[in-house]
Amino acid sequence: MSLIQRLSVLGMAAMAMGLVASHDYGEALTKSILFYEGQRSGKLPPTQRITWRKDSALRDGFEIGVDLVGGYYDAGDNVKFTFPMAFSITMLAWSVLEFGQSLGTDLQHSLKAIQWGTDYLLKATSIPGFVFAQVGDPYGDHNCWERPEDMDTPRTPYAVSKEFPGSEVSAEIAAALAASSMVFRPINRGYSARLLKRARMVFEFADKYRGSYNDSLGPWACPFYCDYSGYQDELVWGAAWLLRATKAPHYRNYVLANIQNLDKSSSFAEFGWDTKHAGINVLVSRLIKSQTPKPFITNADKFVCSVLPESPTVSVSYLPGGLLIKPGGSNLQHATALSFLLLVYSRPLSKDSRVIHCGNVVATPARLLQVARSQVDYILGSNPLNMSYMVGYGKKFPERIHHRGSSLPSITLHPQHIDCTGGATYFYTNNPNPNLLTGAVVGGPDIKDSYADSRADFAHSEPTTYINAPLVGLLAYFKSH
Repeated sequence: MSLIQRLSVLGMAAMAMGLVASHDYGEALTKSILFYEGQRSGKLPPTQRITWRKDSALRDGFEIGVDLVGGYYDAGDNVKFTFPMAFSITMLAWSVLEFGQSLGTDLQHSLKAIQWGTDYLLKATSIPGFVFAQVGDPYGDHNCWERPEDMDTPRTPYAVSKEFPGSEVSAEIAAALAASSMVFRPINRGYSARLLKRARMVFEFADKYRGSYNDSLGPWACPFYCDYSGYQDELVWGAAWLLRATKAPHYRNYVLANIQNLDKSSSFAEFGWDTKHAGINVLVSRLIKSQTPKPFITNADKFVCSVLPESPTVSVSYLPGGLLIKPGGSNLQHATALSFLLLVYSRPLSKDSRVIHCGNVVATPARLLQVARSQVDYILGSNPLNMSYMVGYGKKFPERIHHRGSSLPSITLHPQHIDCTGGATYFYTNNPNPNLLTGAVVGGPDIKDSYADSRADFAHSEPTTYINAPLVGLLAYFKSH
């Protein structure tokens, strides 16, 4: 994309933003956190606010004598995939650590969302020598359209072990537990200490018994949540969070020794449940400053230059309406995750009165904030369709999301069992979903800024826990600024 084309994108995006009213970031924040209550698995508490959801999967793990009840369904299905779940918890915790003071009354709900995940991660790592990477047969589940309260597909537990390792999922759990331990440290020191102790143990397991869960779980992991980037980035990511949580020299030395395995990568603009490169550089640039040369700051700067649309080294694309896009489905996961990093990195830049030079383009902290805000605004309705991609926010939003529980009648109103065949009828209907999954952010528009609002178009209409997690931090900040 030429500079003129990139500036054209910026101009069109600015015009689009000018056509809509300003956004209520506070309302969107509240709803983005509420979404997680709709994704809960297990025994729901009396305080459950999304009331069309009821208890589900109450015997997960019982067939092998392990309590694996709880946690989150990752998206619109009923499988519990630990890898993306743990990343979602890491990002929720990071959002609270950075912007907790801006959460206001939503802080308590954020803490509950994190603990719902960490309680499960403690269960998934409770058997020495094993880490449970998944619960539920993904093939049986994906071939069946059932409410989580009804599901009768196999709830098979899948674990990694010393003999069949899974360093990426184990290290991501360690990151989630370490980050969350800092969240709970001021309010529940006992629980915080428990999380940190487990994080250390799981990280040691991930590092000592190296290997990819792709190989260990085979078709049960792929093609659903394949780790395409290898497990080295998760090991450094996990160590970085343990460094932040403990300040222990051991983890600092580990990060410095192992980051070399990632330096040759050109993935400066990669960050999500699979690839942690950009997140590592932004996180560690604030933890290790005395190192000379400063590879993390250099690489974090390169991340910025690879994302800003006017940069000569930009490696992502932008739609005419201004949305950041990358290849593959569920694109809003990239928009929220990369925008979160821009926001977080703008803070030390502003504190140090520093700018980034991307060739002949100067990137100021204010510019990073502007790009991050533009992505949030696009999601909330400042786009060519003038529609929100968050369910329940704005006057126009997705009504036929790819989500089993949302698209089938609530068990309260329809207590009779709905099997696979019966569920298919609801999947193929053109009627709006009967249950509002408030706060759910879907995969987003296609490459033409269009959105079909079709249940079958899962790449664009399916919400996920890892789209919302970084958005929580973004919305908290922009609500207060």
